[in-house]
Amino acid sequence: MPASFPQYVTEAITGPSPDPPGVKLRKEGLKAKHPVVFVPGIVTGGLELWEGHQCADGLFRKRLWGGAFGEVYRRPLCWVEHMSLDNETGLDPPGIRIRPACGLVAADYFAPGYFVWAVLIANLARIGYEEKTMYMASYDWRLSFQNTEVRDQTLSRIKSNIELMVATNGGNKAVIIPHSMGALYFLHFMKWVEAPAPMGGGGGPDWCAKHIKAVMNIGGPFLGVPKAVSGLFSAEAKDIAVARAIAPGVLDKDLFGFQTLQHIMRMSRTWDSTMSMIPKGGATIWGDLDWSPEEGYIPIKRKQKNTDTQKASQDGPERKISEIKRANYGRIISFGKDVAEALSSDIERIDFRDAVKGQSIANTSCRDVWTEYHDMGFGGIKAVAEYKVYTAGSILDLLHFVAPKMMDRGSAHFSYGIADDLDDPKYQHYKYWSNPLETKLPNAPEMEVFSLYGVGIPTERSYVYKLSPSAECAIPFQIDSSADEQFEDSCLKGGVYTVDGDETVPVLSSGFMCAKGWRGKTRFNPSGSRMYIREYDHYPPTNLLEGRGTQSGAHVDIMGNFALIEDIMRVAAGATGEELGGDQVHSDIFKWSEKIHLQLSCIRFWTFVAISTLDHSYNNTRPHPRLRGSIFMLWMMSIFMGWVFNSIGPFILMSCSFHSLSDLWSMFPRCCCPMPVDSIHSLHLYNSSIGVLKNENDVFKGSNGKETQIDLLDVKELRSSDRLGRRELGILKTTNAGFFSGGNGDLLA
Repeated sequence: MPASFPQYVTEAITGPSPDPPGVKLRKEGLKAKHPVVFVPGIVTGGLELWEGHQCADGLFRKRLWGGAFGEVYRRPLCWVEHMSLDNETGLDPPGIRIRPACGLVAADYFAPGYFVWAVLIANLARIGYEEKTMYMASYDWRLSFQNTEVRDQTLSRIKSNIELMVATNGGNKAVIIPHSMGALYFLHFMKWVEAPAPMGGGGGPDWCAKHIKAVMNIGGPFLGVPKAVSGLFSAEAKDIAVARAIAPGVLDKDLFGFQTLQHIMRMSRTWDSTMSMIPKGGATIWGDLDWSPEEGYIPIKRKQKNTDTQKASQDGPERKISEIKRANYGRIISFGKDVAEALSSDIERIDFRDAVKGQSIANTSCRDVWTEYHDMGFGGIKAVAEYKVYTAGSILDLLHFVAPKMMDRGSAHFSYGIADDLDDPKYQHYKYWSNPLETKLPNAPEMEVFSLYGVGIPTERSYVYKLSPSAECAIPFQIDSSADEQFEDSCLKGGVYTVDGDETVPVLSSGFMCAKGWRGKTRFNPSGSRMYIREYDHYPPTNLLEGRGTQSGAHVDIMGNFALIEDIMRVAAGATGEELGGDQVHSDIFKWSEKIHLQLSCIRFWTFVAISTLDHSYNNTRPHPRLRGSIFMLWMMSIFMGWVFNSIGPFILMSCSFHSLSDLWSMFPRCCCPMPVDSIHSLHLYNSSIGVLKNENDVFKGSNGKETQIDLLDVKELRSSDRLGRRELGILKTTNAGFFSGGNGDLLA
């Protein structure tokens, strides 16, 4: 019999409901084996008041975050004051102490009736789990990751609890289950626990191998999320833009004495953890003005709901192709729809970085809620808009310009680049530990790493912005909700370009590391820990009585997805990733990952010596052109010898200066470049030491006066829109598609 009247009605409409995973697996005889550790993400863990100002009287040990949120409505300004951290230190303001709730109740429900971990906990309990074999690693998600240890010793507590659980469960290693930002937090933990004190936990290089069976990341934003950029830039995202479209002006007005978005911005910009989710990897990962891994993406359409709770059909999604405009996803922020769609060569930009910040935008006619935009003034705001378009390569400069105090704090705790050499001692600093592109996974070859996430939901990727109509009172920038495409399956809706994902994290961020960056023995995964991707195609509930559904792929609702819960329970009961069936993929993550040309092998010292020696020799001797081919062959032999003696595989010529790169170009045999030159216009190299290069009688002169010669023999035409995103492209070759291909495979359109 159905357990409730809503379930009875639902089953009358859709047929009998499947058994919950806990019931199903208990019938199969599965029992609790490995202790499990839950690592919550941002905002889902409860926070309690331990000390406050007079306005918070009567709230001792009451939840200010999570639960009923009653104080938000009763005393909103007091609530904002207490939820904010110190804008200088990123720690507690004077006289205020808010601390994370403890135990499984810390994040089982976000609010009454809105589950986060509760469904998973209940199903695990059905096969024998209880509080001694389950641990909620709650932490103050507002703080930078290292500061959770500095203030609360949270990382030490997680280490001690895992050690205790393993020791009291027969030595069975723990299964770690991070959700959302918790995946970055636990990545930081794995480096912290290995590192020597006082910066680290002193567990040694084999701690993870001894204590962790598997890390099952749910919706992990490993490479960041564009949504973090819009949140920090203008305190909004797609949902806020939709609200503005429905009720214009409401969110920007001083209603009830409470300027909503300004207060949200002031508060959230004190939360250093938000900066952990700024996109990482720059143009290499996220694309630039003319390129992105997801280019050509078409939103998927489904014929009907899938009722198989174990595994979504590989043939399920059906793509509908229309005559739609190509989306330039690499342009994360564009001021105007015309800029978002224009050819990069047609966009005239004025650099904002050295702009003088002008008169304050504070106005006596407005209630003064301070944000860092008040320090920018009209001059700074105008300069931001006149730059017109921002990619992942310029987003950091933008945020440093509009929020310098926030980014100064963040820069001490987080990094967003790609490591050249992970053995460089600088990467032992904690600021790199949560960036998978600047840190190594632990030396734990038997540890399995899973990336579990939803797909099939439009997910924010880039934005069309405009200046606010009343910038002197409101936040000066906002998403242009009027920017739309007429086609039903367009990726642009309400000023937001979307791609495949779980509604919060794009597939690229959740899946790339397990699809390519960590797969096999790479420099980011030197011990070769096994990687698995398990995607869950999103199917919303068929009626309101189903609640949030059992097949949802949405970022939080996936925590109630029966297929995901079953996968987690099987691993906790002893299964391996292969026994689950290996990878389960519905998206284009492997296709997109192959478009990202990231060096995965290890570069060794002797290779650098060989290349650098020949580089120096060549630049100083400037040999006759007839000898260049011989030197080129010696250069290639030195690379090969470095490969053989260091076991490193293919790599990029990272030690080459642009001067030698240009000369190396001229050494190429004619067979590499079969078509003659028509002309060479301007070639843009994004490097501050050279500037923009322009052709002056076949000599390319940078804006700083540096010159470099490019031999025009047998080189295809380079147009004015051609760009080198980084210096380490290597040797340039023409391909059949009419592109220039760098030595590392990067393409120049």
